[in-house]
Amino acid sequence: MAKIAIVTDSNSGITQKQAEELGVYVLPMPFLIDEETFFEDISLTQEEFYKRLSEGCNISTSQPSPESVMSKWDELLKTYDEVVHIPMSSGLSGSCQSALMLAEDYEGKVQVVNNQRISVTQRQSVLDAVELAEAGRNARQIKEFLENDKFNSSIYIMLDTLHYLKKGGRITPAAAALGTILRLKPVLQIQGDKLDAFAKARTTTQGKSIMMNAISNDIENRFGGLENGAGTIWLEVAHSANEEAALQLKRELEEQFKGYLPIYMDHLSLSVSCHIGPGSLAIACCKKIKV
Repeated sequence: MAKIAIVTDSNSGITQKQAEELGVYVLPMPFLIDEETFFEDISLTQEEFYKRLSEGCNISTSQPSPESVMSKWDELLKTYDEVVHIPMSSGLSGSCQSALMLAEDYEGKVQVVNNQRISVTQRQSVLDAVELAEAGRNARQIKEFLENDKFNSSIYIMLDTLHYLKKGGRITPAAAALGTILRLKPVLQIQGDKLDAFAKARTTTQGKSIMMNAISNDIENRFGGLENGAGTIWLEVAHSANEEAALQLKRELEEQFKGYLPIYMDHLSLSVSCHIGPGSLAIACCKKIKV
């Protein structure tokens, strides 16, 4: 059986410490803050990121350099037979396409997974890859499995502010001003490779209800229904610097979806938070794989 290394990036939310515990490897995502480069979970903590964001610093996302990616692969191939690399969604960053091009020089020993996941759903793909490797799948088989499974997940995100969408040019200043006046809380969705509008809420309570109903509908109509309980679905809560509200949302989900415990909770990856700002809440689900 081939010895497989599983690699992802910090968009998965997996910290360096967690990666060591899981036996996987995480490439830190770079951020440019006022023209200085920082690396997520290496030289940039969650707390420092949000502090800089609140201070109005110019923050932009980047992708791991080709040198850092190939250096990690070369290092791992000294002790592993093959590498499975799971980057963030190709629809949200160019890092996946870059990795696919780099892998062409590795004669099939590096398989890059383009399964369009991000944050907690990307994390679940990493855990699924570990399970598949332990079951004896080779790198190409793991890639094919995860890519065939890519649409078996959903994320819904309720924003607290429109400021960062406007700053990033994703909505017009006029739309942002109107939304602010009306105190709208947009609910976005990630289905596949895009971050798209889903609904508009006037209150946090309404926004949470929209997300919970949407997840319930996905579970019922896309992922096999509720009757099989915890055996079929992973449920997750994520947030951007909004832990207390996320804990409350988690409790509400535990009440609505009894039998789905435990519900995993984590920070949204900083590359997402960079574009939506603090105060957001998200609900995600993934269909459990059958190895």
